[in-house]
Amino acid sequence: MSDFANRFKELRVESGLSQRQVAKVFGVSQTSIERWESGATKTDIDTLIRICKYFGASADYLLGLENEDGTRNY
Repeated sequence: MSDFANRFKELRVESGLSQRQVAKVFGVSQTSIERWESGATKTDIDTLIRICKYFGASADYLLGLENEDGTRNY
């Protein structure tokens, strides 16, 4: 599973949201959320930005380029 898949799911679960609820927030299908969380697909850049803003997470964190404490992985 990709860093994005793991971290997106982690943020969703920690927020106490269902896949259906998150799908409504971002205007996508629940199937899209399932596919993001399984690593089958990734979101587009515009939705990635909305995800970052909604969850208060950086794109670098969601993409696995930094850790929770902000240290870089590259």
